[in-house]
Amino acid sequence: MENYDSSSVGSVGVLLAFLGIIFIPCLIIWLISIIGQWKVYSKAGQPGWAAIIPIYNVIVMLQIVGKPIWWIFLFLIPCVNIIFAVWTLNLLSKSFGQSEGFTVGLLLLPFIFYPILGFGNYTYLGPSAAEAGGFKPNDPFNNPNNPPQV
Repeated sequence: MENYDSSSVGSVGVLLAFLGIIFIPCLIIWLISIIGQWKVYSKAGQPGWAAIIPIYNVIVMLQIVGKPIWWIFLFLIPCVNIIFAVWTLNLLSKSFGQSEGFTVGLLLLPFIFYPILGFGNYTYLGPSAAEAGGFKPNDPFNNPNNPPQV
């Protein structure tokens, strides 16, 4: 008992309190993101619980944006996965009728933009992978809303 140092017990307690202070806000931010993703999946006609299952959530996301399931292998390649993750988020925002600015928001602040997309008045317009697959210039002569006049 002579070698017992009570300050080491106090430092462990301080360390655990510090970890708790960091862990609780991170847990809250994670829950907000998951709830937002759940609602986005539900709006897109997919099961909302798929947002919490690892790997399956990426497969469902690929179905929402209209890309083939084999893209999941592209997410396993280092450095390539970053490009395809950003591309998938861009297609997700396009599927809900949003611009590239919303993609940046989904990328940098997902705990804010997923709930905005899920609980906002945005509607799922379908997979926009066909439109976003390549740049197609606007042809003013081939507009279905404005038929040619004879």
